[in-house]
Amino acid sequence: MKIKAALFFLCLSIAKAYTQELITEPTTPAVLPGKGLKQYDFLYAGEQKHRNMYIVKNGEIVWSYIDTLGKGEISDAVLMSNGNIVFAHQHGLAVIDKNKNFLWKLSCPKGTEIHTAQPIGKEHVIFIENSNQPKVRVVNIRTGDFVKEFAIPVKDTSRAHIQFRHARLTKRGTYLVAHMDLSKIIEYDSNGKQLLNLDFPTPWSVEELTNGNLLAVCNKNFIREITREGKTVWELKPEDLTGYRIFGMQMAYRLPNGNTLINNWFNQWKKYKIEPQNLPAQFLEVTPDKKVVWALKEWLAPFNLGPSTIIQFLNDDKAEDVRFGNIK
Repeated sequence: MKIKAALFFLCLSIAKAYTQELITEPTTPAVLPGKGLKQYDFLYAGEQKHRNMYIVKNGEIVWSYIDTLGKGEISDAVLMSNGNIVFAHQHGLAVIDKNKNFLWKLSCPKGTEIHTAQPIGKEHVIFIENSNQPKVRVVNIRTGDFVKEFAIPVKDTSRAHIQFRHARLTKRGTYLVAHMDLSKIIEYDSNGKQLLNLDFPTPWSVEELTNGNLLAVCNKNFIREITREGKTVWELKPEDLTGYRIFGMQMAYRLPNGNTLINNWFNQWKKYKIEPQNLPAQFLEVTPDKKVVWALKEWLAPFNLGPSTIIQFLNDDKAEDVRFGNIK
């Protein structure tokens, strides 16, 4: 009887794990604001079952990287001014050129993950190694040498996957880290000294704004602009976006026009039962008063971009024109 009971509960748990959530209500308004793919030129990547990246210009996909053989998910990607792309794909880190040749790559040791990476100039990349001994590391991709590293704290050393997702350098050459499992935002100098330590619920991402405030995203689905003292000056929640179903906020970008660009990540592993025509908007541009002025929704051929995480608008700025201390 005990064996039968155990088998029953095992089958029940498996059934629950694969139960699809039936979604019938519209996930977006019938008519979307903006010009769709023609609104901006951009690099696009997302956490999904395949490691895909796209460059869109003038409403067309002009470049794509489609990886159906590797492992992991692309959590971060940066297009450099020379056409090279640095990307973190959970089980490693790589730099490829516009012809998709690998210029440099790093594979994660067992039990470790990499979900965020950023180029510093043409020769260095800064990233976080999720592990039982997590570290900020800077590597010279020309020589393969690690030129800087220091340990950073986590709550649970046994669960590398939940420790970190996103971090970015500031204009002062410091490193802002979203400590997801610690529920902290911490800023480090190049020697690992903590310059700022703020409580923030399970942050997925954080970036510094031109006014000095921080724009942070909680992986429980809200975005806040906060001061360096932790005071909230602006907040966005799914219920603020009438007519749009928000599945998962991960990233937020403050645009030069003052609007905020947010991703709406669709989790392929949860196996939602939903028609392709009814899948959600992948990115939304929202005004300070929370009006949606652009919605990107491209799930069908020939422009199926897949789930969204990263978007980088293409302009004259050099994404690699940053520093970490005296490394630049």
